[in-house]
Amino acid sequence: MLEKLGQTLRKMTDKIASAIFVDKTLVESIIKELQRALLDADVNVFLVKQLSEEIRKKALDEKLKGVEKKEQIIKLLHDRLLELLGGEKAELEIKKNQKILLLGLYGSGKTTTSAKLANYYSKRGLKACILGLDVHRPAASEQLEQLGKQHSIKIFTDKGEKNPIKIYEKYKKEIEDYDLLIVDTAGRHTLDKELVEEIKKISKKISPDYIILVIPADIGQSAKTLASQFKEALNINGVIITRMDSSAKGGGALTACSETKAKVFFITTGEKINDIETFNPSSFISRILGMGDIETLIEKVNSVVSQDKQKATQKRLEEGKFTMDDMLEQLESLNQVGTFDKIMEMIPGLGKAKLPDNLLSTQEGKMKKWKFAIQSMTQEEKENPEIIEKQSSRIQRISKGSGISTSDIKSLLKQYKILKDFIKSGDSMDLSKGMAGISQKQMQKLARKFGKKVRI
Repeated sequence: MLEKLGQTLRKMTDKIASAIFVDKTLVESIIKELQRALLDADVNVFLVKQLSEEIRKKALDEKLKGVEKKEQIIKLLHDRLLELLGGEKAELEIKKNQKILLLGLYGSGKTTTSAKLANYYSKRGLKACILGLDVHRPAASEQLEQLGKQHSIKIFTDKGEKNPIKIYEKYKKEIEDYDLLIVDTAGRHTLDKELVEEIKKISKKISPDYIILVIPADIGQSAKTLASQFKEALNINGVIITRMDSSAKGGGALTACSETKAKVFFITTGEKINDIETFNPSSFISRILGMGDIETLIEKVNSVVSQDKQKATQKRLEEGKFTMDDMLEQLESLNQVGTFDKIMEMIPGLGKAKLPDNLLSTQEGKMKKWKFAIQSMTQEEKENPEIIEKQSSRIQRISKGSGISTSDIKSLLKQYKILKDFIKSGDSMDLSKGMAGISQKQMQKLARKFGKKVRI
């Protein structure tokens, strides 16, 4: 959805910007392209028609003093798309000793989303746990326990108990030791009376601060009916939309939720634990227009590296210490943030970069090789990589130990020097403001250098 819609919107804005005259023919061709792109993204026909009429009217009739017509149309397009997606960013104000209750139908992804949320807030300094109250799906408790073990998340559940209230009462005292409780509830094929009554009882007993509906993106415009039903029956605070990475109907789900005034707090974009991000309509549009989304990229980094670890690494970098171990840590963190194409679309200036089709996959392959090479170095070599270049025998030994070619090891050493010089030349490190040790200002500087000094 992002890729196809983004390509069309970028073509449209380029077409407007390069036009000599803004006339009826240009406006109509833009509207047709916009209609096709939005309908392909499963946006409601009525909304598309309404948007088209407004653009047609204002683009041809309305004149703003001191504003060029082309700029006016591009801004109008941006503003109306923003409205379609809900306007301002909706945020959960999570503090200590709060509770989030997740609900939804079968197959919506509640259980995996509960783990992603717990991990998300754990990385931000909150002690989070999950309470499993899905007593109807046999594998629910087991799935939660596996997720807990894989990602060091405390899980409270009871496979033998069929009363969700009793499960809560059993662990109530232990749960009080945690800053944040995320409650995973049972689903149904439809919103029936039994589900409503069960959620109401749980809600009354637990008193959650937020009740959030989990909706899969692939239901498209049906999200409107679903969100309305849950809002009326259970007074939900907002929505998390899952599977945004694999569905062409994501646009339908997002705009449908906006229509019902159901705030979208998060979207999930993959199967990994860190594939969750807050939904910011403005940043979302910026990304699909190829203008980057630094805010979400920073957020993803903060989901990968804990605050304590960030501070420790920051201190080392401020002291001028940057070893191969540090570089390995940066590579591993980068790998958890996402694939290179996902990262690139979030960096201003790189989203529109025209690169060879296999370049990104090649770079990811290089990173894996570099990791093996670093693991084959001695501690002295990791702390002072300069000595490796001076002795070819060291390169040969590392090559044999890691199964990596000597040219790949030389490439790693070159990349290390570039990154070290780059960090030294930048402002003071602030991991809370940039990716893996690089501040936002430095990241933009890196974007300008892309294709020149930095080799991928």
